[in-house]
Amino acid sequence: MGQQELMIRAAWLYHVEGLTQAEIGERMNLTRRRINELLAAALEEGVVRISFSSPLAENVELESRLRNRFGLEDAVVVPTPVDPRQLHSVIGRGAAGYLDRLIQSRKPASIGVGWGATLRETVLHMTPASEPQIDVRSMMGGLTHGSQINTFEIVRGFAQILKAQCHYFVAPIYAESPQSRDAIIAQSVFRKIFRQTCDVDVSYLSAGDMSQQSLQVRFGLPQGTNVTDLIAVGAVGDLLGCYLDAEGNPIDHPINSQVLSPELDEYRQIPCRIVASGGLHKHAILLALARARLATIIITDAESAKAMLQQA
Repeated sequence: MGQQELMIRAAWLYHVEGLTQAEIGERMNLTRRRINELLAAALEEGVVRISFSSPLAENVELESRLRNRFGLEDAVVVPTPVDPRQLHSVIGRGAAGYLDRLIQSRKPASIGVGWGATLRETVLHMTPASEPQIDVRSMMGGLTHGSQINTFEIVRGFAQILKAQCHYFVAPIYAESPQSRDAIIAQSVFRKIFRQTCDVDVSYLSAGDMSQQSLQVRFGLPQGTNVTDLIAVGAVGDLLGCYLDAEGNPIDHPINSQVLSPELDEYRQIPCRIVASGGLHKHAILLALARARLATIIITDAESAKAMLQQA
């Protein structure tokens, strides 16, 4: 199979069928690095053309308005793709570039990460580096249903791309009950892990929403908890598994006493708190996070940025 045919086949599987670079590599018996090179060549040679709905100049203005309106340290606004299925990839690319620059300029000693499709895409697009002095830590429990919600794969991915140290948080996202959560936290090994979870220089998370697009809604809610019950008491989404209302305050529901992740007051002590999310279903939770100053840096798409500014 010639170079041109390889390039077209890889581009089709990635952009049309939506396979990850790793999945394409397995199907085509090529390394992920080789797939990445083929996809880049397809863009450079015009085999693939990606169109966006927002001009870049407008995005720079939106970044400034977000910073000023919500008191953010920084904001990154990427073009909204015409195809919504590409949103995670586009935001992930923007976040990867930002993290590349931030790591080089700030030299953080530790980075805490969550999980989700956007974080997975970020790992795929970051520039390989050698930062053995950095500790990469998972900040919350997870699930084993799929790679996007598997905390082990996400934290390992960041550690591998940076050649950094890797620290897992071995726990489910939710305990069976508030009492079970208290019993787990009471163990000395978990108390130590919880202290370390927020003892990081930079955190990088995505926000969850209340739609069926949310992996946590589909697979991660504890038994007996229904998403309609959460919405009924004002939930618009979650951060670190803690469900929040439109003002960014935790809702009054037992689920927030079952989550195995840091308390929000502890999370606020992290000096650089990056949240990357976008799309129509994320507008309410992004606005809530911005209102409550839970993020110091927000990475999102242009349409989401406009919605946040209009609704604010």
